[in-house]
Amino acid sequence: MSSGYALTVRFTMRDATAARQFDELVAQTAVGIRTEPGTLVYVVHTPVSEPLVRVFYELYADQDAFQAHEEQAHTKRFLAARGQFLASTEVTVLNELGDLSKRPEAAG
Repeated sequence: MSSGYALTVRFTMRDATAARQFDELVAQTAVGIRTEPGTLVYVVHTPVSEPLVRVFYELYADQDAFQAHEEQAHTKRFLAARGQFLASTEVTVLNELGDLSKRPEAAG
């Protein structure tokens, strides 16, 4: 049974300047994302050995919440502006296999 709609997005920046500008755009966009009731988790990571890569992990209450996120003015602004900073984008939609944090620990 699925308990949300999740995806990862891997953005690779053109260069260090683009990465800094992209990070500023993300910070501006995050202000609006924090107000979205159906957005449960929205986290940005940088892989340790890849300073020009940003990996987003996004978890929404359901696919309708994701669609509502996509229709927000702050999201549309981000989507329109991000391309100038990027060398590539890779999106992966995820299926949940189970929430390991809620499983009982093995007796031992």
